Amino acid sequence: MREIVFDTETTGLDPRSGDRLVEIGCIELVNRVPTGDVFHAYFNPERDMPAEAEAVHGLSSTFLADKPLFRDRASELIDFIADSPLVAHNAGFDFAFLNCELEQCQMDAVDRARMVDTIAIARRKHPGAKLSLDALCSRYGIDRSHRTKHGALLDAELLAQLYVELMGGRQIGLELAADAEVATVRVSEISVTRKFRAPRPHVASEDELARHAEFVDGLNEPIWRR
Repeated sequence: MREIVFDTETTGLDPRSGDRLVEIGCIELVNRVPTGDVFHAYFNPERDMPAEAEAVHGLSSTFLADKPLFRDRASELIDFIADSPLVAHNAGFDFAFLNCELEQCQMDAVDRARMVDTIAIARRKHPGAKLSLDALCSRYGIDRSHRTKHGALLDAELLAQLYVELMGGRQIGLELAADAEVATVRVSEISVTRKFRAPRPHVASEDELARHAEFVDGLNEPIWRR
Protein backbone atom coordinates (compact mmCIF):
# COMPACT_ATOMS: atom_id res chain seq x y z
CA MET A 1 0.00 0.00 0.00
CA ARG A 2 1.42 3.38 -1.04
CA GLU A 3 0.72 6.47 1.06
CA ILE A 4 2.08 10.01 1.00
CA VAL A 5 2.80 11.86 4.25
CA PHE A 6 3.03 15.59 3.64
CA ASP A 7 3.26 18.97 5.30
CA THR A 8 3.06 22.58 4.10
CA GLU A 9 4.31 25.98 5.16
CA THR A 10 2.33 29.10 4.25
CA THR A 11 2.19 32.87 4.56
CA GLY A 12 -0.75 32.64 6.97
CA LEU A 13 -3.83 30.74 7.99
CA ASP A 14 -6.46 31.37 5.30
CA PRO A 15 -5.89 30.74 1.60
CA ARG A 16 -9.19 32.44 0.73
CA SER A 17 -7.93 35.72 2.16
CA GLY A 18 -4.80 35.74 0.00
CA ASP A 19 -2.41 33.58 2.00
CA ARG A 20 -0.24 31.32 -0.14
CA LEU A 21 1.61 28.03 0.10
CA VAL A 22 5.41 28.55 0.20
CA GLU A 23 6.78 25.06 0.92
CA ILE A 24 5.63 21.47 0.63
CA GLY A 25 7.36 18.28 1.70
CA CYS A 26 6.10 14.80 0.79
CA ILE A 27 7.37 11.41 2.04
CA GLU A 28 6.47 8.18 0.24
CA LEU A 29 5.50 5.20 2.41
CA VAL A 30 4.94 1.70 1.08
CA ASN A 31 3.36 -0.64 3.61
CA ARG A 32 4.04 2.11 6.18
CA VAL A 33 7.80 2.02 5.53
CA PRO A 34 9.58 5.09 4.05
CA THR A 35 11.03 4.29 0.64
CA GLY A 36 13.40 7.26 0.53
CA ASP A 37 11.45 8.81 -2.33
CA VAL A 38 10.42 12.40 -1.52
CA PHE A 39 9.09 15.54 -3.16
CA HIS A 40 10.19 18.87 -1.70
CA ALA A 41 9.79 22.38 -3.08
CA TYR A 42 9.79 26.04 -2.07
CA PHE A 43 7.50 28.45 -3.91
CA ASN A 44 7.53 32.17 -4.54
CA PRO A 45 4.18 33.33 -3.08
CA GLU A 46 4.13 36.53 -5.14
CA ARG A 47 3.37 38.53 -2.01
CA ASP A 48 5.03 39.67 1.20
CA MET A 49 5.83 37.34 4.08
CA PRO A 50 4.16 38.43 7.33
CA ALA A 51 6.55 38.61 10.28
CA GLU A 52 4.37 36.23 12.30
CA ALA A 53 4.61 33.51 9.64
CA GLU A 54 8.35 34.03 9.11
CA ALA A 55 8.89 33.60 12.86
CA VAL A 56 7.31 30.14 12.59
CA HIS A 57 9.14 28.71 9.57
CA GLY A 58 11.99 31.14 8.92
CA LEU A 59 11.19 31.58 5.22
CA SER A 60 11.67 35.20 4.21
CA SER A 61 10.49 37.03 1.13
CA THR A 62 14.14 37.42 0.12
CA PHE A 63 14.77 33.68 0.35
CA LEU A 64 11.64 32.86 -1.68
CA ALA A 65 12.12 35.56 -4.31
CA ASP A 66 14.02 33.33 -6.77
CA LYS A 67 11.99 30.17 -6.11
CA PRO A 68 9.57 28.80 -8.75
CA LEU A 69 5.88 29.62 -8.68
CA PHE A 70 3.55 26.86 -7.54
CA ARG A 71 2.19 26.45 -11.07
CA ASP A 72 5.72 25.77 -12.34
CA ARG A 73 5.94 22.54 -10.33
CA ALA A 74 2.27 21.67 -9.87
CA SER A 75 2.26 18.88 -12.47
CA GLU A 76 5.38 17.34 -10.93
CA LEU A 77 3.73 17.38 -7.51
CA ILE A 78 0.51 15.80 -8.80
CA ASP A 79 2.52 13.09 -10.57
CA PHE A 80 4.33 12.32 -7.31
CA ILE A 81 1.26 12.02 -5.11
CA ALA A 82 -0.64 10.17 -7.88
CA ASP A 83 -3.82 8.59 -6.43
CA SER A 84 -2.33 7.66 -3.04
CA PRO A 85 -3.95 8.50 0.31
CA LEU A 86 -2.50 11.75 1.72
CA VAL A 87 -1.54 11.83 5.40
CA ALA A 88 -1.19 15.17 7.20
CA HIS A 89 -1.42 16.60 10.72
CA ASN A 90 -4.55 18.76 10.87
CA ALA A 91 -5.01 17.69 7.27
CA GLY A 92 -7.90 20.06 6.52
CA PHE A 93 -5.49 23.01 6.74
CA ASP A 94 -2.98 21.51 4.30
CA PHE A 95 -5.69 20.33 1.88
CA ALA A 96 -7.24 23.80 1.85
CA PHE A 97 -3.98 25.42 0.78
CA LEU A 98 -3.08 22.68 -1.70
CA ASN A 99 -6.46 22.78 -3.41
CA CYS A 100 -6.57 26.56 -3.47
CA GLU A 101 -3.21 26.61 -5.27
CA LEU A 102 -4.40 23.95 -7.72
CA GLU A 103 -7.58 25.94 -8.34
CA GLN A 104 -5.51 28.99 -9.24
CA CYS A 105 -3.63 26.80 -11.73
CA GLN A 106 -6.98 25.65 -13.16
CA MET A 107 -6.17 22.09 -12.11
CA ASP A 108 -8.45 19.57 -10.43
CA ALA A 109 -8.61 19.66 -6.64
CA VAL A 110 -7.41 16.69 -4.63
CA ASP A 111 -10.40 14.68 -3.41
CA ARG A 112 -10.76 15.05 0.36
CA ALA A 113 -11.80 11.40 0.51
CA ARG A 114 -8.06 10.70 0.20
CA MET A 115 -7.34 12.72 3.36
CA VAL A 116 -5.92 10.94 6.42
CA ASP A 117 -5.75 13.27 9.44
CA THR A 118 -3.30 12.16 12.14
CA ILE A 119 -4.86 14.57 14.63
CA ALA A 120 -8.17 12.72 14.27
CA ILE A 121 -6.37 9.39 14.73
CA ALA A 122 -4.50 10.68 17.79
CA ARG A 123 -7.68 12.14 19.30
CA ARG A 124 -9.38 8.73 19.14
CA LYS A 125 -6.29 6.99 20.52
CA HIS A 126 -5.46 9.53 23.25
CA PRO A 127 -8.63 11.45 24.19
CA GLY A 128 -7.90 14.57 26.21
CA ALA A 129 -4.15 14.53 25.45
CA LYS A 130 -2.18 17.28 23.74
CA LEU A 131 -2.29 16.68 20.00
CA SER A 132 0.42 18.94 18.59
CA LEU A 133 3.15 17.29 16.54
CA ASP A 134 5.69 18.17 19.24
CA ALA A 135 3.56 16.69 22.03
CA LEU A 136 2.86 13.47 20.15
CA CYS A 137 6.51 13.04 19.15
CA SER A 138 7.41 13.33 22.85
CA ARG A 139 4.74 10.76 23.76
CA TYR A 140 6.15 8.24 21.28
CA GLY A 141 9.83 9.00 21.89
CA ILE A 142 10.45 10.42 18.40
CA ASP A 143 13.61 12.55 18.33
CA ARG A 144 12.86 16.12 17.27
CA SER A 145 15.94 17.76 18.79
CA HIS A 146 17.01 18.99 15.34
CA ARG A 147 13.71 20.83 14.83
CA THR A 148 14.35 24.48 15.70
CA LYS A 149 11.71 25.88 13.33
CA HIS A 150 8.87 24.41 11.32
CA GLY A 151 9.88 23.01 7.94
CA ALA A 152 7.64 21.11 5.56
CA LEU A 153 10.03 18.27 4.75
CA LEU A 154 11.35 17.91 8.30
CA ASP A 155 7.83 17.93 9.75
CA ALA A 156 6.71 15.38 7.14
CA GLU A 157 9.60 13.11 8.18
CA LEU A 158 8.60 13.41 11.85
CA LEU A 159 4.95 12.88 10.96
CA ALA A 160 5.78 9.74 8.97
CA GLN A 161 7.36 8.25 12.11
CA LEU A 162 4.42 9.36 14.24
CA TYR A 163 1.88 7.97 11.76
CA VAL A 164 3.52 4.54 11.87
CA GLU A 165 3.37 4.58 15.69
CA LEU A 166 -0.25 5.72 15.73
CA MET A 167 -1.17 2.89 13.38
CA GLY A 168 0.44 0.22 15.53
CA GLY A 169 4.18 0.58 15.33
CA ARG A 170 6.84 -1.11 13.24
CA GLN A 171 5.38 -4.61 13.56
CA ILE A 172 2.81 -3.71 10.89
CA GLY A 173 5.63 -3.84 8.36
CA LEU A 174 6.00 -7.56 8.97
CA GLU A 175 2.81 -8.43 7.10
CA LEU A 176 3.35 -10.97 4.32
CA ALA A 177 1.26 -10.28 1.24
CA ALA A 178 0.61 -13.00 -1.30
CA ASP A 179 2.34 -11.02 -4.01
CA ALA A 180 5.25 -9.77 -1.89
CA GLU A 181 8.75 -10.77 -2.84
CA VAL A 182 9.63 -12.63 0.34
CA ALA A 183 12.47 -15.12 0.60
CA THR A 184 11.18 -18.03 2.70
CA VAL A 185 13.47 -20.60 4.31
CA ARG A 186 11.88 -23.78 5.60
CA VAL A 187 13.32 -25.44 8.70
CA SER A 188 13.34 -28.84 6.98
CA GLU A 189 15.65 -27.41 4.31
CA ILE A 190 18.30 -26.20 6.77
CA SER A 191 21.34 -28.42 7.17
CA VAL A 192 23.32 -27.73 10.33
CA THR A 193 26.57 -29.45 11.28
CA ARG A 194 27.29 -29.46 14.99
CA LYS A 195 30.30 -30.77 16.85
CA PHE A 196 29.41 -33.84 18.95
CA ARG A 197 29.56 -33.25 22.71
CA ALA A 198 29.41 -36.22 25.06
CA PRO A 199 26.71 -35.93 27.74
CA ARG A 200 27.95 -34.60 31.05
CA PRO A 201 27.47 -36.83 34.14
CA HIS A 202 24.74 -35.60 36.46
CA VAL A 203 24.71 -38.40 39.07
CA ALA A 204 26.21 -37.47 42.47
CA SER A 205 29.32 -39.35 43.55
CA GLU A 206 29.50 -41.37 46.78
CA ASP A 207 31.54 -38.62 48.40
CA GLU A 208 28.97 -35.97 47.40
CA LEU A 209 26.11 -38.08 48.78
CA ALA A 210 27.94 -38.56 52.09
CA ARG A 211 28.64 -34.83 52.46
CA HIS A 212 25.02 -34.03 51.67
CA ALA A 213 23.76 -36.46 54.33
CA GLU A 214 26.14 -34.91 56.86
CA PHE A 215 24.85 -31.45 56.02
CA VAL A 216 21.19 -32.52 56.38
CA ASP A 217 21.87 -34.17 59.76
CA GLY A 218 23.26 -30.90 61.01
CA LEU A 219 20.12 -28.90 60.21
CA ASN A 220 18.26 -27.54 63.28
CA GLU A 221 14.84 -29.19 63.48
CA PRO A 222 14.04 -29.55 59.78
CA ILE A 223 10.30 -29.53 59.07
CA TRP A 224 10.35 -33.03 57.52
CA ARG A 225 11.34 -34.47 60.94
CA ARG A 226 8.43 -32.91 62.84
